[in-house]
Amino acid sequence: MTGLVFHPTSANVLYARTDIGGAYRWNQTASSWTPITDGLGFGGAESSYHGIESMAVDPNDDRLVYMAAGMYNTDKADARLYISSDRGDHWTFVNLPFSTGGNNGGRAMGERLMVDPNKPSTLFYGSRTAGLWKSADSGRTWAQVTSLSSVKMTQDQIKAAGGSAMGIELVVADTGTKGTGTATQTLYAAVAPDYASVAGLGSNLYRSTNGGASWTALTTPVSGYHIPHIVRSADGPLYIVFTKDAGPGAGGPARLYKFDGTTWTLLKSEDPNGGTNFGLGGLSVHGSGASTRIALGVTNSWGSWSGQQIVQLSDDGGLTWREIEATMPGETASGWVDDVEIDPSNRDHILHVHGGGIVETRNASSTTPTWHGNIAGIEEIAAQSIMAPPSGASYLLINSSGDVGTWVHTDVAAKPTRAPGLGWSNGISADMAWSDPQYIAASGAINSSNTGTGYWSGDGGKTWTTFASLPAGAATNTSSESSMAVTARNKAVWAPANSVPSYTTDNGATWTATNLPALAAVGWNRGYRLAADRKNPNKVYAYDSGGAWWASAGRFYVSTDGGHSFALSQGSVTASLAPNGWGVTSMAVNPNVEGDIWLADGNALYHSVDSGASWQKLSQFASVQSGNPWPDLQGASIVALGKAKAGAPYPAAVYVVGTVSGVWGVYRSDDGGATWTRFNDDAHQFGGIGVMAADQNLYGRIYVSGTGRGLLYSN
Repeated sequence: MTGLVFHPTSANVLYARTDIGGAYRWNQTASSWTPITDGLGFGGAESSYHGIESMAVDPNDDRLVYMAAGMYNTDKADARLYISSDRGDHWTFVNLPFSTGGNNGGRAMGERLMVDPNKPSTLFYGSRTAGLWKSADSGRTWAQVTSLSSVKMTQDQIKAAGGSAMGIELVVADTGTKGTGTATQTLYAAVAPDYASVAGLGSNLYRSTNGGASWTALTTPVSGYHIPHIVRSADGPLYIVFTKDAGPGAGGPARLYKFDGTTWTLLKSEDPNGGTNFGLGGLSVHGSGASTRIALGVTNSWGSWSGQQIVQLSDDGGLTWREIEATMPGETASGWVDDVEIDPSNRDHILHVHGGGIVETRNASSTTPTWHGNIAGIEEIAAQSIMAPPSGASYLLINSSGDVGTWVHTDVAAKPTRAPGLGWSNGISADMAWSDPQYIAASGAINSSNTGTGYWSGDGGKTWTTFASLPAGAATNTSSESSMAVTARNKAVWAPANSVPSYTTDNGATWTATNLPALAAVGWNRGYRLAADRKNPNKVYAYDSGGAWWASAGRFYVSTDGGHSFALSQGSVTASLAPNGWGVTSMAVNPNVEGDIWLADGNALYHSVDSGASWQKLSQFASVQSGNPWPDLQGASIVALGKAKAGAPYPAAVYVVGTVSGVWGVYRSDDGGATWTRFNDDAHQFGGIGVMAADQNLYGRIYVSGTGRGLLYSN
């Protein structure tokens, strides 16, 4: 979670933005969050727009909300501004003339997007790479504010800034009025050190007193720092945070100042001494005068103990401070306290974001405030692989996710408890022995050291043991382009990213390389997809998608000795499988029939009933292509097989993520691909779907990961 935005006067109108999982609106009646970016405009080709860089509300209209979206900054004009007049139930969008970086460093700064309270058709945006921008027509068109700077960073300059340019970090209107019809004249813009350097700007803070027509550099108490937040109090003074690093979880030194337009007053200082390196992040102000309440997030301060700082509170305008979260009752969340908000309608209600969601207290004035997580309705894990076991297994699915590792789910309505317990880790791939699903083999990465690891469970995920050894490539190739196929207890084939697959027959004590060809470099990570035939585990299938759309055509390989040696299917050569990247290709086997395989090559769907010797291309799925060399909508990117419909002519339900007659979605066939019906609808698109599995116990149930929108299921 990267930001919280309250409407300033309408109670309980609150939005939350995330770095890869879209945005949410608070539902006071249900005490939960409602996703507002799952529908139309956030579909199969639009996953990058689930990285929300900034949000803004119109102080005069509590139904109007704006949202700037785009996951990573570049020198291109590839971001969007979404506009809703019904609090996010429906959206329209316009293309922005710059990029955004919702998942880049510094993603909690802001808000970069500002609606002028007095003339709400006027919007300003502080871009990461191209300076300050203004719209005079409620965001429909934009022009660069060249009076501040006309510089647009090149890709080399962005790269020199570490790939995450910070640019103009935020815009603030200095006004206590709204709806006057006359544009606010006094504005402040914070300039990051990287943009100040390339644009030749001499300060990190600029002021305009004529609505942005001209700008004056201000002399600040510290220079070369980031300014993640500026808040104007009701009686006029600005509270301004300076911190050395960009965040999230920025390190210090850091300062909080009060600024009345002329004089700077130091209120709080964090210096890297005594073994600490604390920064300052989130900032919120409530009230005015001598009793002004200030909530201040302390960043990079991990842990909770006496003397620790997480959220500092002042009730006298910053003269004195007390800690209100560390060691307090309930759930504490330190480190990434990059946005803190005091509820405008309830000063005792304080919330802040962190790496794992949102925490809040509703009794902030207490000497011992109680904190708890406020994440009901939010799903934001990034699943890299999900696998459903055979019918009757003791669990529902294996979830391999980024940052939180591998989990075995036994109940869709409860948090999982079965995991290897590796802490901050990535789960990458997993499989189970179909005839003995209590045996699970999985791969992952330890994020603190960026080293690969593998592990197994013999009891359905209750207990885990790390493999005694790793196959070639597994320790260093830790990206998600990895696959695992289990043929029987203690026997598995593992394809680490960018590596030749290896097999083990002794539960990971030793690994032996297969004869599959080495993968040529294509400029990004690639890998073999593996699958064991569920009716004949001596058969193992390997699919090389080519690695990129400009690379060699896809190839399919078959092993009849448990994955020890493979032979190329000449039928896959004849089929002319499209070359494509790992993320838009897939393979699935029918667990009920030997040699029955489905393959999605990104552009089309293929079916083989003879273990890959020959392939039938299904005509219904086709990519939507425009002027780009890559499709706007992929024809078929994921395929999964689940329990068949009772009485159906084909012994599995087939689910495909792809495009039929120009409409992207999830499609199901009950007759082996002869006919297809759309399974999802326009309201359930989730920014695209990254991985999918189908249940073997219940017809009609699928599990999907909507890129960063968490792990979801439908019956």
